[in-house]
Amino acid sequence: MDLETSRLLRRGLPLYTALAVALLVLTLGAILHLGREIFVPVALAVLLSFVLAPIVRGLQRLSIPQAVAVPVTVLVGFGAIAVLLVTMGAQFAGLGADLPKYQGTIRDKVVALAGSAEPGGALARVIEVWEGIGTELKQLGGDRKDGPDGLPVPPGSRPIPVVIQDGGGLLGTLGGFVSPLLHPLATAGLVLIFVIFVLAAREDLRNRFVRLLGTEDIQHTTAVIDDAAGRLSRLFLMQLGLNAAFGAAIAIGLFLIGVPSPLLWGILAGILRFVPYVGAVVGALPPLALAFAVDPGWSMFIWTALLFVALEPVFGHVLEPLLFGHSTGLSPVAVILAAVVWTFLWGPIGLVLAMPLTVCLVVLGRHVRGLGFIDVMLGDRPALSPAQIFYQRMLAGDPSEAILQAREFLRERSLSTYYDEVALEALRLAQEDVARNRLSPDRQEVLRRSTETLIASLEGLRDPLPKGGQAGGEAAAAVMAAGPDRGASTRVLARDDLRPGWEGAAAVICYARPDTLDEVIARMVAQVLTKHGMGAVVVSTTSNEPLAGGAPVRAEEVRMVCLSYVEPLSTLHLRYAVRLARKQFRGAFTVLGIWRDRDPGASRTLGQAARADAVAPTIGAVLSAAVAEA
Repeated sequence: MDLETSRLLRRGLPLYTALAVALLVLTLGAILHLGREIFVPVALAVLLSFVLAPIVRGLQRLSIPQAVAVPVTVLVGFGAIAVLLVTMGAQFAGLGADLPKYQGTIRDKVVALAGSAEPGGALARVIEVWEGIGTELKQLGGDRKDGPDGLPVPPGSRPIPVVIQDGGGLLGTLGGFVSPLLHPLATAGLVLIFVIFVLAAREDLRNRFVRLLGTEDIQHTTAVIDDAAGRLSRLFLMQLGLNAAFGAAIAIGLFLIGVPSPLLWGILAGILRFVPYVGAVVGALPPLALAFAVDPGWSMFIWTALLFVALEPVFGHVLEPLLFGHSTGLSPVAVILAAVVWTFLWGPIGLVLAMPLTVCLVVLGRHVRGLGFIDVMLGDRPALSPAQIFYQRMLAGDPSEAILQAREFLRERSLSTYYDEVALEALRLAQEDVARNRLSPDRQEVLRRSTETLIASLEGLRDPLPKGGQAGGEAAAAVMAAGPDRGASTRVLARDDLRPGWEGAAAVICYARPDTLDEVIARMVAQVLTKHGMGAVVVSTTSNEPLAGGAPVRAEEVRMVCLSYVEPLSTLHLRYAVRLARKQFRGAFTVLGIWRDRDPGASRTLGQAARADAVAPTIGAVLSAAVAEA
């Protein structure tokens, strides 16, 4: 292979990879669609096994053998499903017998609406169209033919065609009755068999899955599988219990309101609530339509609507977050996409199974390295860390998202912790790109100005300590990932708390080179110190003047000097800077801020070589040193 061919192949490799992935996805979709008669029972069995496995384990803890625990659990589970189906069938039968009685109420309401509608209005046009459709439907019954006088023949006067067919005797009659039941019965039988085998051989299946994933680290793989299975079981059980409680509450409410067949609509509402977003709405439509048909007035319809409007937010926004933390681990886009894809592949049953199946895929993506892209695409965890989002937004010259993130973060964390965990980490990423010559001077300037805009937006923050509240979105992820909030334990000093000489506006000066990342971090340090009750000013290392303007700093006012360096030039340079600061501000406490990395050992070594009084790899460390001195 010559050099030119090799170069062309490397250039076309991303396209070939994309085509291969697209072909793989289409192939898997075709297999799932064509093999749905097999895959649907298997999927139902696996999901039911997640729900029933804790019951089997509980029975085994009571010294009941597995050979007894599995059949008993399956019998109880499928018995409960059979009871629900029989109950729904009985309720449907009773409702069907009563439906003709409600036609008069519906007709009266439609006539009343037609009479109250403005002529030519939208409601009047809708009613006219509906009545026209009803008239046309009444005339259906055969091909429309005209009589000798050119007028249409009334439907009642047309001859009714009679077709004589051979019924096939008793076997034909039984076949016509049984054939519609064969498919659901066969599916139920397959599900039952699969559930029994999955529950009976779950340890063996787990071991085989471990072998497929690799046996290099068996204890870790086993722990991951057990954790994933436990999480899914808890999730499905809590979701089942919550939806059952929702259905029970709907049934009780409809019974008190007086809607016929309340048990049917409660069961239906609980089942449909497994469908994300639209399930509760679809479950509310049948009882609303029945309330419209039953009650001559509007009170039953209004109370039924209020029942669903009141219960769904309570279950969806209060109980669900309390039980299993806000979400199932799926992003909102993934929930909608999963519903569309699984419905296309498997029909209505796919819509019900969409969220559980996708949750299983996301859990696998989080624990199996080769499937990590599933978690990235469908999971609700941020694709980028808060520091990476900060860096990207600053580079784009759009700090608004980072400002919102900061305000959310500051609900539960202190200002110094936000700067250390998010902003400082982002600026370290920027410095790494600068060191590799990947960040142009223009981009550095955009980054610097955007970060200064964010710092200025936080200037109006009255309290640098956490305000309390619930952080959300990317900020919540940052709060969960961060360590202890040391800044929250650092008090805000009042004027009476300061030692003599620390009352001045320039008690602390932060030295930094102008128009660099050193200056940006020095501004953060000065802002944090000021918010904690100490006067702080950012001073240029070249002109020895305040970078924010104002009167020159008087040496006798300075009690502490902080030198800001993202990337020190050399130990000799640091030693010279410390010596110069001590010479100019005699008696001032000297802190060397080295923000390159968070390794305290490396920073301490540099600080000792530079002969500074203290060394700080974070803004929180500078704050602690300043509070101790003040």
